[in-house]
Amino acid sequence: MKKFISILIVVLLITVAITGCNEKTSDLENIRLIEVTHSIFYTPQYVAIEMGLFEKQGLNIELTNGGGADKCMAALVSGEADIAFMGPEASVYVYLQGRDDPAVNFAQLTQIDGSFIVGREEDNDFTIDKLKGHTILGGRKGGMPLMALEYVLKQNGLIPGVDVDVRTDVQFDMMAGAFASGEADYTTLFEPLASSFELQGNGYVVESVGRLAGYIPYTCYSALGSYIENNPAIIQSFSDALYEAMVWVQESEAMEVAEVILPQFPESDVEFLAHIVQTYKDLEAWNPDLVLGEDGYNRLIDIMRLAGEIEEGAPYSEIQTPDFAIKAKENYEK
Repeated sequence: MKKFISILIVVLLITVAITGCNEKTSDLENIRLIEVTHSIFYTPQYVAIEMGLFEKQGLNIELTNGGGADKCMAALVSGEADIAFMGPEASVYVYLQGRDDPAVNFAQLTQIDGSFIVGREEDNDFTIDKLKGHTILGGRKGGMPLMALEYVLKQNGLIPGVDVDVRTDVQFDMMAGAFASGEADYTTLFEPLASSFELQGNGYVVESVGRLAGYIPYTCYSALGSYIENNPAIIQSFSDALYEAMVWVQESEAMEVAEVILPQFPESDVEFLAHIVQTYKDLEAWNPDLVLGEDGYNRLIDIMRLAGEIEEGAPYSEIQTPDFAIKAKENYEK
């Protein structure tokens, strides 16, 4: 009888524990987040996920890979995603199309181009002029990867389509496979693909596009204006989690960061991840305060104009808001 009572008590305790866990999960606000690609370039986001910082703010993140900014924006405007993580140029295009409910950028995670030029041969003395007379896979027309690459070429006196054959016919998420199969002389790739190519003998990283291009508000978190207006607490909680993750990444060693994000890249080893994290740290890839300021936005518009994609930009106040990022820092410091 005593044994039966003991078993019954254990069962009841387990039931209560499970019920408590379910109640905790049900209390979280589910957020459908779509990202432009899955890359170590976005380390602070994965830190926020793996360290439970979103859950700490009452949010449960459903993360999907969109495979390009165009697909991310399509998911956002169709209601298939609550928040999209992509280049802020997508918000400019949507606004200029006259959409009544534009996509508004509320936090900027990266501040340089995170891609690397990959060639077929090792070249420790690579300079951008070596692309002259060659073909490079540049990405989707109108996307930030292509515009940043073309900006670098033009700044160095190379005319795309004249001095360098910059191919835009291969989809963003298909570029690695196309290059591996023999397409083009060079390509641009994000990490961990770029370094994986070296390990597999499929190519060699010769230069960082971000190092050559300098500051660009490269990837931001966006939501429809109506969603932000109706859910300001969610957007603030999301920003608070990101900011805490950003501070932790900035203050932590690369190996420690790599150990945290390893579940996001299960096919990699921690030393491999740590090397790439350190590379991005050295490049100062991440925007420490999450704020997309007006000066940064104007630089984005200049690059888009130079690429011939737009004649004029959207008003800063219509598709950007720094308020949530500024408040996130204040909340963290309280």
